[in-house]
Amino acid sequence: MCAWLSAQRDRGGVIVGVELTDEAVRLADLRAARGRTVMVLGHEQSGIPPEALDLIDMTVEIPMVGMGASLNVAVAGSLVLYRLAGLA
Repeated sequence: MCAWLSAQRDRGGVIVGVELTDEAVRLADLRAARGRTVMVLGHEQSGIPPEALDLIDMTVEIPMVGMGASLNVAVAGSLVLYRLAGLA
């Protein structure tokens, strides 16, 4: 996966990871994609592997209310793609 992500960056793609990091942008503040964009989703329990995180240009966090620590990966991906498509 890392070689593929690196190739996408070399081709001008922006790599967006859905992950809690210190630099993460809140979902509500994510701007629509303006060019080639790759979204990376991690495992629901362990997240994006550290070696892949090193290749990510920006991370997005989905704020949670209540006791849940994370969303189902399909739901999280759908929410972020909706924002990246400029539909929200």
